[in-house]
Amino acid sequence: MNIKKAASLLFHRVVLVAVLIVVQLLLLVVVIVSFSSYFAYFYLIMLAVSVAAVIGIVSKGIDPGYKIAWIIPIMIFPVFGGLLYLIFGGNRMTRGMQRRLQGIAQKTVQVLEGDFKAETLAGCGRDAVTQAAYLERFAHCPVYQNTAAEYFGLGDDLFPRMLEELRRAERYIFLEYFIIEEGVFWDAILAVLEEKAAAGVDVRVIYDDVGCLFKLPMHYNRTLEAKGIRCCVFNRFIPVLSIRLNNRDHRKLCIIDGHTGFTGGVNLADEYINVKSRFGHWKDSAILLQGDAVWSMTVMFLTLWEYIRGADEDYEQYRPAVRPGGWGQGAGSCVQPYTDNPLDNEPVGETVYLNLISKAERYVYLTTPYLIVSDSVNTALCNAAKSGVDVRILTPHIPDKKLVFEITRSHYAALLEAGVRIFEYTPGFLHAKNVAVDDRYGMVGSVNLDYRSMFLHFEDGVWLCRDPAVLDIKRDFLATQAKSMEITLKQCQDQPWPRRLLRAVLRVFAPLL
Repeated sequence: MNIKKAASLLFHRVVLVAVLIVVQLLLLVVVIVSFSSYFAYFYLIMLAVSVAAVIGIVSKGIDPGYKIAWIIPIMIFPVFGGLLYLIFGGNRMTRGMQRRLQGIAQKTVQVLEGDFKAETLAGCGRDAVTQAAYLERFAHCPVYQNTAAEYFGLGDDLFPRMLEELRRAERYIFLEYFIIEEGVFWDAILAVLEEKAAAGVDVRVIYDDVGCLFKLPMHYNRTLEAKGIRCCVFNRFIPVLSIRLNNRDHRKLCIIDGHTGFTGGVNLADEYINVKSRFGHWKDSAILLQGDAVWSMTVMFLTLWEYIRGADEDYEQYRPAVRPGGWGQGAGSCVQPYTDNPLDNEPVGETVYLNLISKAERYVYLTTPYLIVSDSVNTALCNAAKSGVDVRILTPHIPDKKLVFEITRSHYAALLEAGVRIFEYTPGFLHAKNVAVDDRYGMVGSVNLDYRSMFLHFEDGVWLCRDPAVLDIKRDFLATQAKSMEITLKQCQDQPWPRRLLRAVLRVFAPLL
């Protein structure tokens, strides 16, 4: 058994990929050493590359923190800094990728343009109209009424409801998740998927290859295909030094027959429902939509399926049947599922956060596992608190990544000085990504308050206006706050100087981590 485990570990694709990447780095070193007699010329060429890289970084319309994080190492290591940026920096696309994305964007607009109606929300206030209009114009995601929303404050509560809805599927089931791992949660869902696929239901799964690198066997997609479940793997992890490894599918979507959809922070693994304990109690959240808005989520899935598979889907055959009498949504409320694409140079996820914060008049309650905020979000939070808005942030007390946790804490002092209140969830790890504002607006989704979610990952969320679920998000926040420890400015200032120095350095390079 030990020999089998050792062999399995030795030939695990992570080990093989790591070996191949090391080989590439060694070959690069060998090439450089081999041409050592031409070092002066090599140095001048690399210096020119670094200068060009710095000019390119400065000229781009990206977050200043991201610019600084790249410029510093390039200037310190001019020989390799520019080369590393060319390999890993930015979000460059091949012409083929550009054509595919443009085609998908055009098809999305064509399919959904009849649903664009932000201007009809005048009764909800001008702020609601401008927010909805932004998402319709730049994310191609319509705002909807006739949609009921149900908020879940724990993955434990989500699990049985998701199984219940999956068992009701009659036409299709679409699942798209960053992490899938074999265990109680996924095995129960898989059993339903197999049963439905055998009954003729169109069952499809998309999972992210990096998210599942240590979770699923290699070629797990073939296992699902053999069960009658169509499967795509997003952005396969290959042993090539490339920026493409940065762009991950971090979305969480479960769509049933086009009228029922789940999203939020919960992945399909046992820690998310507290069957397995990794970092204490796992606090997460999700939202269920039933009604017209789920059609937009269906299109989100199908467009990414087209992008990965290269297939040409007939979207019309997936339109949901109309339910007589609607879905019992609150009067005057609306919901807007949205997605963020890191390759279109439009920071949709960040902009939604900024709009929610800047429009607040009474309070902003924000929940995030990682507080690695851009300068824009940091300024918005500070300005809101200084203006008298009650700004509160919940983060984990037990981290899943210690280095990232130090970066999160490095942002505390400036926010606390501005009047923001920060609480750490002491029972364990908090993975929820929620916002509640003034009992009026809310957001639940996959978007973390960090650079990767804002600028590098495919993400999704649901913006809520005057929906009863906003009050549920608020109540959950306050209940979680009661189990949390409030952080004081003195605690931050009393840290040993080596830790303060470490946090200062990590904060500079946070956009690259």
